[in-house]
Amino acid sequence: MRFDQYPIAEEIKQNLAALGWRRPTDIQYKAIPPILNGEDVLAVAQTGTGKTAAFAIPIVHQLHVAKRSARSTGVRCVVLEPTRELAIQIAGVFQSLARHTRVRVLDLFGGVEQTSQVARLLKGVDVVVATPGRLFDLHAQGYVPLDTVSILAIDEADRMLQLGFLQDIQDLLKRLPSRRQTLFFSATIDADIKRLAYSLVRGNAIRIQISPQDPVSKNVQHAVVFVGIDHKRFFLERFLREHPQAKVLAFVRTRVRAERVQKAMERVGLQALCLHGAQNQPLRLQTLEQFRSGTVHLLIATDVSARGIDIPGVDYVINYDLPDVAENYVHRVGRTGRGGRKGQALSFCSPEELPLLRRIETYLGKKIAVLDIDEGTYEETLRLSEDVSDKWRDVMSEIEAAEEWFEKKRKKKKGN
Repeated sequence: MRFDQYPIAEEIKQNLAALGWRRPTDIQYKAIPPILNGEDVLAVAQTGTGKTAAFAIPIVHQLHVAKRSARSTGVRCVVLEPTRELAIQIAGVFQSLARHTRVRVLDLFGGVEQTSQVARLLKGVDVVVATPGRLFDLHAQGYVPLDTVSILAIDEADRMLQLGFLQDIQDLLKRLPSRRQTLFFSATIDADIKRLAYSLVRGNAIRIQISPQDPVSKNVQHAVVFVGIDHKRFFLERFLREHPQAKVLAFVRTRVRAERVQKAMERVGLQALCLHGAQNQPLRLQTLEQFRSGTVHLLIATDVSARGIDIPGVDYVINYDLPDVAENYVHRVGRTGRGGRKGQALSFCSPEELPLLRRIETYLGKKIAVLDIDEGTYEETLRLSEDVSDKWRDVMSEIEAAEEWFEKKRKKKKGN
């Protein structure tokens, strides 16, 4: 079945065609019809399968046909997201689908001034894609009345629980009308997520689970290479030099590691961006935009900052550090191989990380392919990196000497 055969507004069909979306993915095929029928839906599907469009398409259609004009009569839908980056990203999907319709969309998140967000709210919006903190702040100030909400969508539910948003979700429910449609989407399912889901949706909710035997997308080839912990930067450097045009997302364990790896790459003349939770919001948005646009081809990120982010055209994911939580391996490698594209992921595993590797393999239910490096290649990588580092230091020394000479000339001229 193609999207142009669905019982949705022509404007939305045109938007889908403009996006190049012609046929639904499995989760979209199973979720869109019941959502269009107004039923509660509890859906579990792996990352990169098109979950966002699975609920955004029917939401935009329902709100569009229910309105007689573009004027908003109050917030009709709240989409809850765990992070600011995801709120921006998901709102972008809604806005693309809502072009030429009567539906108005706004993203709400903290870390920035609320003035512009309040101005947009006062003009009227139908869909609010929000993080809990800013949503509650503006609701308390009277800018986001919730009594008109007819649809609640909780996205990345597993991540919401990991970040401790359970109480926020429960508080939100007390403020929403009891007669509403609730959509619950998660990449994983466990006992805690089930309890939360069943407390939110109606008893006759449609339950959908897309769970292939391999939790890693078939579009992603992934392997592991055994590297000493102090040698990882040399192998990352060699990889980047051998793939100069590739868009690479490298994951590290902590923000300190992210900054150190960024500086290590820059010391050898390789541009790198850094993304972690301690950065302010404008810097994070600027960093993501630089990476999306291809201005810089390497982004070094932590799990907290990059979970769920859909960055087009990521060619490679490098697990510079293996994740402490096995499940995060799937989310990391799922940043590539999205939207039908092929992608590759490579993990650097040091001897100290072998227990983490075994946990990941247990979670996957199979061994990860090993990329063997012979002793000669290993030593060559370290030697080449050292040679390049020496040459780069020589270049930097020449630049610094030239700058010092010009500064002396400038001061001498000023003294005369």
